[in-house]
This record gives sequence, structure tokens and C-alpha cells, in this order.
Amino acid sequence: MFDSLNPTIITFTIYLILILGIGVVAYLKTKNFSDYILGGRSFGPLVTALSAGASDMSGWLLMGLPGDIYKFGLARSWVAIGLLIGAYYNWKLVAGRLRVHTEINNNALTLPDFFLNRFGKEGQIIKTIAAITILFFFTIYCASGMVAGAQLFITIFNVDYHTGLYYGAIATIAYTFIGGFLAVSWSDTIQASLMLFALILTPIMIIFTMGGWDIVVEHTQTASLINNIDYQSLIHNVSFVAIISAAAWGLGYFGQPHILARFMAADGVKIMKKARRIGMTWMFLCLAGAVTIGYLGISYFQMHPNQAEIVSKNRENIFIELIKYLFNPWVVGILLSAILAAVMSTLSAQLLMSSSTLTQDFYKAYFRRQASQKELVWTGRLAVLLISIIAIFIAYDEKSRILALVSRAWAGFGAAFGPALLFTLFWRKTSAKGVLAGIIAGGATVILWPIFQKEILQGYIFGYHEPLYEIIPGFILSALAIYLVSKYGPQAPEAIQLKFDEADTIYHTEK
Repeated sequence: MFDSLNPTIITFTIYLILILGIGVVAYLKTKNFSDYILGGRSFGPLVTALSAGASDMSGWLLMGLPGDIYKFGLARSWVAIGLLIGAYYNWKLVAGRLRVHTEINNNALTLPDFFLNRFGKEGQIIKTIAAITILFFFTIYCASGMVAGAQLFITIFNVDYHTGLYYGAIATIAYTFIGGFLAVSWSDTIQASLMLFALILTPIMIIFTMGGWDIVVEHTQTASLINNIDYQSLIHNVSFVAIISAAAWGLGYFGQPHILARFMAADGVKIMKKARRIGMTWMFLCLAGAVTIGYLGISYFQMHPNQAEIVSKNRENIFIELIKYLFNPWVVGILLSAILAAVMSTLSAQLLMSSSTLTQDFYKAYFRRQASQKELVWTGRLAVLLISIIAIFIAYDEKSRILALVSRAWAGFGAAFGPALLFTLFWRKTSAKGVLAGIIAGGATVILWPIFQKEILQGYIFGYHEPLYEIIPGFILSALAIYLVSKYGPQAPEAIQLKFDEADTIYHTEK
């Protein structure tokens, strides 16, 4: 495998060494568990914005999304549209409020910890259920990152799937294990920049290589006639249910613990406006680049059918195959590093959130309340290894699809925590029992809805024989459960409502 090192491998290896170096520096600066989990709540707008973006946009951005656009055309870009809308309102409505509320509520380090401190003694059961939910869905989410990493290492080192799986896992585990949140967030800034560079450069190179936009359009139209797909239409062969299911991905943002942690780690409310502008600009350019790569790939491989063999077997390899044909080996190494950046940034954030949940919400809460800061940090590192092993086991099937794994986990978090967090941050009368009912209703619906629609509804919804994305019924039922139980069940104690008022006042004063 290493008998003839080429420029691609050299460049890629240098990137890995750089990321591990960041992990070592962060290790030296990690003094306590708060540093390991939230970096001491000290991040400025640039790091907050790019870290939130990079931890969000996983391998599906450079592999899953372009692959779907390549096969089905622009009709699959509704996911990107929904995500842009959801991310904007997550920054606008949640970011600043969550930063204040978590600090006011005993400097909560995790989402389950926040629910506990927000609702007092009644919050204990919420914390436990929330922690179990996080571990369940994050393990699935981590598996998607493992699959993406495996496909990348297969391409670079020409190894089999399972060897590639181990390589990708080790690369991510190493710097997350060593450096914690500081390493993950600092490297996210580099990784986000690298992802943006790759997603802007590649479409330009495709158009230039093919001879201009007119040639691109000509070959796209030819592919449309051959495959009977209008690749340029947003609505071709797409039902109403498919459109709302794709756009509903945006709802997921309100409940993603690894993204919300970036808001909690910010230096304060005042930086959120600037961070939002940076983050949304970065996200728009990245999503536009990913959609464009998938769209241009249709015409490129129509023009070069002899190069399309690997992509025809697995469409999620389209970005990898394009850069191999378009760039010299040195640049290929840099651009492949961008894919690894997308994988590592999200996977590391997910591993860290799972680790913090196991450590803060189980180990410290139930077994070692008096554990020292050093003990908690090392317990967190061991938890990273445990979650990684389980995720590798789930990802062991080489037929696993990145987008399918991401879809289920994204829906689970969005439906379980999205309504709970929105009600908690906006409605002073939200009760502990209401939040508990919402988390259970949302999470259970995501798990059971596909079975319900298939077996009970016979695959139909609103008259369409089309699967409805489970985040929609999950989000709705969760919100209803919170509202009804909070309004008609036991009322939230006055002390809890007064603490809400205190946090809300601080937020409006500081923003």
C-alpha cells in the first residue's frame, strides 16, 4: 500500500498531522471538564459560526447531497432550501437565548443538564430520558460519519471497506480523545474553510474543463432525454409530500445537541448577530456548491461515460471521482482532505456530545457526584472510545447509505428536542412534565412512524404513495404534547417561572 507514495497521499497525510497537532495543543490547554466539553465558553463570532457550520455539515454535504442531485436533479435541492431556512431561524431565535439560559441555570454544560437545572427536582427524569435519547440517536449519527470516512480512505489508500472504516475512525477519535472541545472547535475553523474552498473551486473547474456553460447545458439536456428526468426542474416527478419532507429537514436544527453546544460555548449574546451573518454566508455558499457539483456531474459524466463506472455503482462517490479526474495529485490531496474535514468535524462533535452525556449526565449524576475535574476529563475520553466502537459496529455493513443514516438521527433530535427547547426558551409556563411528554412523543414518533405509515396507512399520506419524513409528525406531536400537558397538567412552579423571567430579561438587555 505504501510502496509508492504519491502526492495525494503526502498532502492528505500532512493534513492529518496538522489536525492531530491541534489536538495536542488543545490537550495542553484543557484544565477542567468545562474546557473539555465547552472550551470555557470563550469563543468569538468567527469560531462560533464556523464551528457550528462545520459540526453541522457532515460527509453528506460533499457526498450524500451531490449524489442525490446527480441521480435525481435539482428536485432534490429542497433539502438544502429547508436547511438554510431552519439554520437562519435557529441562529435568530435560539442561539442567544440558549447562551443566557444555560449560564443562568447553573452554567449547564449539556442539554440534559440544562433541562435538569431549568426545572429543578422534576428535571431529573427529563435529564435521564434526554440523555438516553442523545446516546441512541448520536450513535446512529456517528455511524454515518464512519461510513463516509471509510469511503474516503478506500479511494486514497485503495483498501477494502472495513480497513477504510478503521482508518477513518482512528483519525477522528485521536484528536477528539486528546483535545476535546477546544481541538474540535479550533480544527472546525480550518475544516470549514477547506470545505468552502473545495465546494467553490470544483464547480468552476468542471465548467472550465467541459468548455463552458453552453456545453454543460447541452449535455444535461441530452441526459434528461436519455433518462427521462428533467434535471433542471425543482418539481419534476416530485410530489407535494416529497417537497415538504425535504424542506422539513430545516426543523431539525432546533434540536441538534452538537450544534446547540456551539451556541452555549460562545463568549456572549452580543457576538451572535455577527456569528449568524458569517455562519449563514458560509452555509449558503457550501450548499450552493454541493448542489452545483451534483448538477454539473450529470453533464460531465454524460460527456465522459467511460469515467462513470464507480459513480454508477455508488452515486455518493461523485465528488471524489470528479476531483480525481479534474485536478493534479497535489490538489486532489487537498480536496480529499476537505471531504475528511466534513466527516471529522461533524463526527468529532457528535462523539464529544455523546461523551459529555455519558460523563456528565450518567457517570457524575449517578455514580461519582464528587468526581474530580481530572477524573471527569478522562472519563469523557474513555466515553469517546466506547461510542466509537458501537458506531463502527453499526457502520460495518458496507452497503450503508450516508444520507439514510443521517436522516433518521437528524429527525430523532429535531422531533425530540426541537419543540422542547423552543417552548423552554419562549414560554415561561412550560412545565417539566410537558417537556418530558414532548421528548418522549417526538422520539417515539420518529422511530415508529415509518412502520405506522407502511403497515397502517399502507404507504399513503395525503393521497400520495410517498413516505412522509418522520420529523414532521414527530415535531407536531411533540409540540402538542408539551403545550397540552403544560397548560392542563400541573403548572410550572412560580420559582421556575421567575428564573425564566430573569434569563429573558438578561437576553433582551445584552442582545
